[in-house]
Formats: sequence, C-alpha cells, structure tokens
Amino acid sequence: MPASPARYSRSVDWITVGLYALMVSLGLLNVYAASYTPEVPFSRVFAADWSGLMAFNWFKQLVWIGAAVVLIGVLLVIEYKAYDTFAYVLYGGMIALLLVTLVVARPIAGSRSWLELGPVRLQPAEFAKFTTALAASRFMAGINLRQQNFQQQLVLAGLTLLPPLLILASNETGQALVFGAFLLAYFREGMSPLILLILAAAGIVLILSLLVPKIWLVGAFTLILVLVFVFNTRVLRHHLPLSLSVWAVVLGMVFGVDFFYTSVLQPHQRKRIEVLLNPSADPLGVGWNVTQSKIAIGSGGLTGKGFLEGTQTRFDFVPEQSTDFIFCTVGEEWGWLGTMTLIILFMALLWRVIFVAERQKSVFGRTYGYCVASIIFFHFVVNVGMTIGLAPVVGIPLPFFSYGGSSLWSFTILLFILLGIDAYRKQDLVR
Repeated sequence: MPASPARYSRSVDWITVGLYALMVSLGLLNVYAASYTPEVPFSRVFAADWSGLMAFNWFKQLVWIGAAVVLIGVLLVIEYKAYDTFAYVLYGGMIALLLVTLVVARPIAGSRSWLELGPVRLQPAEFAKFTTALAASRFMAGINLRQQNFQQQLVLAGLTLLPPLLILASNETGQALVFGAFLLAYFREGMSPLILLILAAAGIVLILSLLVPKIWLVGAFTLILVLVFVFNTRVLRHHLPLSLSVWAVVLGMVFGVDFFYTSVLQPHQRKRIEVLLNPSADPLGVGWNVTQSKIAIGSGGLTGKGFLEGTQTRFDFVPEQSTDFIFCTVGEEWGWLGTMTLIILFMALLWRVIFVAERQKSVFGRTYGYCVASIIFFHFVVNVGMTIGLAPVVGIPLPFFSYGGSSLWSFTILLFILLGIDAYRKQDLVR
C-alpha cells in the first residue's frame, strides 16, 4: 500500500527537487530571453488569445512545465515496485513506438523522429532513454557483470543498442549517441574497464586518422609494438598473437576511416567534423552557429550584458538559440558568472543523483540512478561542448534549460522515477 501523503512527502529528496525547480525556472527565463522581441511588450502578449500566446516559445515552455508538474505528481505516487515489474513492458512499448515513428513521421530538417499529435509534437527518442534505463536496470538486477558471462553481456548490449539503432534509422544521430552514456553506469556495476579503454583508444585512433597522415600513424604504432617486443621478450613469447591481432585491427581502422567518412557519414555530418577540426573551414555555412555562439559567450565578459540586453540573442545571430544553443544565451546575458553558476548547478545535481543512487538497497535502484546521472552528464558535456566548439554539433539539448516539451518531460520522468524509487526505499526502512 502507498504510504500516507505526510510520511511520503518527508521521504522525497527535496534537495534534488529544489535543484530541479531552480534549473527549470532559470531555463524558462533564458528561453524567454532567447525568443524576446522588443517590439512585443508584455501588455500585447497577454492581450492575445490562446492561439496567439502559443506562438511564443516561452509561453509554450511554461505550459510544458505545468504539464511536467502533473507528471511529477503521478510519478511520485506510483509504487516503486511497478517500475521494476513493468520495465520490460515499457521498453517493448517504446521499441514499438520507435518503429511506428519510422513509418508515419514526416521528415523535419532531414529527420523522421517526430510524432505529431494535433498541435503537439513529441520525439519518442527522448523518452526511449528512461525506458532503456529501466530495462537495463531490471536486467542488471538479475546478473553479476563481474562474472564476465558473455551471454549476459550480449543480452545487455542488445537491450542498450536496439533503441539507438532505430533512432539512427530515423536520421537522429545526436539522440542515438546519448545511449553510449549507459557504459558509465555499467562500469559502476562491474563492467570491465578494458571495454572503456578499448572504446577510448578506438576513438583516439579514428580522430588521429583524420588529423595525421596514415603512414605516420601506422609507422608510429608499429614502432611502439617493435620496441615493446625488443625490451620485453616475455610479451613476444606469450602475447604475440594478441599483439599482432591488435596491430591488424588498428591498421584496419586507420585505413577504413576513409570509407566510413566518405561512404557512411552524410555530407552535413562530414561538414560538422571538418568545422570541429578546423573552425574556419566553413564560417558562413555549417560553422556559422558555433562561430556566433562563441562570439555571444565571449562578449558577455565577467558579468554579462544584462537580461534581455544580448545583441547576438536579440538579433537572432545564433540559430536554434532557445534549444541546442541556449548556453550561449546564458553566456552573453549573464557572463562568466552566469555560466559558472549553471555549471555548478549541474555538478550539484549530478552529485545529488549519484548520492541518491548509492544509498539504494537494490541493484535495480542503484543502476537506474547511475543511468540517470550518466545521461544527464552526457547531455550537459556535449551540449556545452557544442556551443564553445569543443564537440561537433549533433542536436543535443541542455537538460531542463533548452526549449522543448519532449526534452523537458523526458528528463523530468527520468529524474523523478529515481526520486520515487528513493522515497519508497525510505518508507521500507521505517515500516
């Protein structure tokens, strides 16, 4: 039976709720700034009818925040065992929804990832994160990753990879990349660090293959291998087949990157990588967003130009400024102090989520908590990296700040499922 409202309210982690409320409020403030037009004062805004009000991004964001509050109420009163029991059902339903989206969604900006339900547009890829987190946590609760059972690891890999593969099929690369964040949660539960090292090494080799002449890269790696054999004959005797296999894989990656780059990546994806490696490659085309974003952030100085005083913001120099590039609005209008405040808020939220995850008594709750932290961390790092030119532009929103109902609702659900699980954990302790 659910706990009494009074006892239950005392069990909710109000520190996390407070951080959420503060971040959503600041997000609304910056969405308003990003879409502000001096020619439309407040008096004219509120004189408009409902359809007129819904033409303003900040007002739609306010409506979505109201709906998120209702979602929070529902999520916090659901018995925590329901999340465990129906994890696979929710996951299966989301897979079906992603398949339906591939069939019925119309192309928007080259992507078939949005479902249109009357005046509302939803992106199932956003909600696939929490269903995948629930399913993976449910599966992890019944296994031990430290036992290195290949069959179990294969099933876990399948659970994690199926949603991003369907999302990639809809041409939504950014949302698909987010699922890589689950590796951080799996590492906490005993996944071999060798997997992370291999993936990191593969990424470094691929990047170097784009920057360094291939013959130099192969020569350097071959020289390192030869030196290891020369100075450690034990490696030569016992690990020669493995070492040669690694050398062959690296060789294949170095010379296969051209095929991947020219035949797999789409033209706009190649352009984004080129701009990341050379910001002056296309300053008036693909590089425009990042260039203007860095100008906006840099012009904010220490304290910023002031609320609604950002010139880059007011004159729409940065496309998608209320969504993927909301961070540059913060930088321009609130300056270095504003951006540092935002970063501190995210660090505080991540620390609190990890704290909540660690105090769970079940593997399911702990794993889900780390999935939440990993997803938020990935979004935060990549989004901020995009706006300052340290990551390619892949269309990833800033949690709780970026404009958009799907993003806000998905992160709200993701976070408050954890708080619901945590609240009932406390109830179990006092019963």
